[in-house]
Amino acid sequence: CALGSEVALRVGGDFFFDPQPGDSPVKLVLIAGGVGINPLFSILLHVADLHQYPEGKGNGYKVGTVKLYYSAKDTSELLFKKNILGLMNAFPGRIMCRFHVTQQSTWIGEELEPHITGK
Repeated sequence: CALGSEVALRVGGDFFFDPQPGDSPVKLVLIAGGVGINPLFSILLHVADLHQYPEGKGNGYKVGTVKLYYSAKDTSELLFKKNILGLMNAFPGRIMCRFHVTQQSTWIGEELEPHITGK
């Protein structure tokens, strides 16, 4: 988002992303903490599936970008981190993630280091 952008936030409720053919592409910002990643990881996988279709194929929806911000106490509590890193590698510039750790006391592996804040 840029300064002055309008955003919609919601907390709780049903979590789904079901774009329809002809819908305008959206830029998703997903924010998760701890096990709250579960429904958002499902959305991330759905977006990855949509990105796999050549434009004009699949469900006819042109996919936007996704930025995931995911926080946990330490890297051992970041669920699906290897899967998320794999999605970022498979769809560079289209699926992005910043992990935030609040109480990290051990070494952070090379694969996570560039994506971690709050060490």
